[in-house]
Amino acid sequence: MSNEKRKTLTTASGAPVGDNQNSITAGHRGPTLIQDFHLLEKLAHFNRERIPERVVHAKGAGAHGYFEVTNDVSKYTKASFLNEVGKRTPMFIRFSTVAGEQGSADTVRDPRGFAIKFYTEDGNYDLVGNNTPIFFIRDAIKFPDFIHTQKRDPKTHLKDPNMVWDFWSQSPESLHQITYLHGDRGIPATFRHMNGYGSHTFKWVNDQEEAFWVKYHFISEQGVKGLDEDLATKIAGENPDYHTEDLFNSIDKEDFPAWKLYVQVMPYEDAKTYRFDPFDVTKVWSQNDYPRIEVGRMVLNRNPENYFAEVEQAAFSPGQFVPGIEASPDKMLQGRLFGYSDAHRYRLGTNHHQIPVNRPVNEVNNYQRDGSMRVDGNAGGSPNYEPNTLNGPMEDHSTKIDPFEVYGEADSVPYDSGDHFTQAGDLYRLMSSDEKERLIEAFVGHLKPVEKDEIKLLQIEHFYKADPEWGERIAKGLGLAVPESVK
Repeated sequence: MSNEKRKTLTTASGAPVGDNQNSITAGHRGPTLIQDFHLLEKLAHFNRERIPERVVHAKGAGAHGYFEVTNDVSKYTKASFLNEVGKRTPMFIRFSTVAGEQGSADTVRDPRGFAIKFYTEDGNYDLVGNNTPIFFIRDAIKFPDFIHTQKRDPKTHLKDPNMVWDFWSQSPESLHQITYLHGDRGIPATFRHMNGYGSHTFKWVNDQEEAFWVKYHFISEQGVKGLDEDLATKIAGENPDYHTEDLFNSIDKEDFPAWKLYVQVMPYEDAKTYRFDPFDVTKVWSQNDYPRIEVGRMVLNRNPENYFAEVEQAAFSPGQFVPGIEASPDKMLQGRLFGYSDAHRYRLGTNHHQIPVNRPVNEVNNYQRDGSMRVDGNAGGSPNYEPNTLNGPMEDHSTKIDPFEVYGEADSVPYDSGDHFTQAGDLYRLMSSDEKERLIEAFVGHLKPVEKDEIKLLQIEHFYKADPEWGERIAKGLGLAVPESVK
């Protein structure tokens, strides 16, 4: 790196930033503190950088369907829509690519959004995941920077691999996800032929107020299929809406796509002693430790009548829970709890919950009034404050969150583990020789345009630490040598 003195990073008001890599939490595992002004300012500004399309996941397709419970999981959660085998809950899903704009191609190498809205009797529950069980980063304070690298260079307005790899090479926690992304599942054949994951860890609470940690896995009944990169590039030029068209036609022909939902369940106390932090979204839990438990089946059986009204205006937020399902201390999730709803308030307006596709099926009673595009009578002449003696709605204490302990000093604290390589290496070693060959080709092809060898060498170090053979093969493909310092 250059020895030239660098400028001090500041907030918008000019105050120096002390830590731009770790948000302020209550100890190592406590929730993110709202006093982290830099984090909130950064996320709020990021949500307002593009109008009117979504700042991420701009290109997408959606469908209506239902979720049916096939296994009794009431011993883990009191969530009402999961409390009876055979119970069906209407739902809406939006699939999307992450980095591209609305007119971008469906068949690019990119994660796919997998966002579900369950219309339950206790309000809407949003599960906002991806087709990957992990993510690139594990603290929301890095999210705006990460997405900037996936978008366009501010000078050339072009996608730039230099930006992408400069960030990834200096963020080794991304190694697991980028390995998944450059593998055979990196370009799904269709939206129907990919799995979906909640990615984050969530908390389930049962009627006895016992808590459990869970991870969601939606397994495609159509099977998992990927596209060869050359074929994907060809399709992108010939039919950039290939995945959107496939989903619509499949449902239109009554060939309804379906997924089985499974969860991994970790006893609450296990999180304190598990071999790595179970709230780190760059890691997966071993299925040998926590086998998948069947929950239900999701079926998509109805296309939208109007794309804009139902797909473009659909607003998902991981902060929209129902009793029996809560957040975990996952730092990436903690930031998303604020960021997504704030984005909708900006993009769709304060009253975006009144848009039909976002409207709950149960009655809504609160003291929120006014705002742009208020279309429901604005609660008439009823009181707009609480507490009151006018018989206004009041809280239900039985639905309060499950208490959890918070400990440690408030500080900008990283995750305890710096091991970003074991699980990525395990994923590489699970691949067949043909899969490894395609993975190497994808990485080498993506890294070759990078101008600085120091970026390539730093990334090669990460590959080598995950698996020496892997690092050597990438280095050879780039015409470089693995740095002696890492051997």
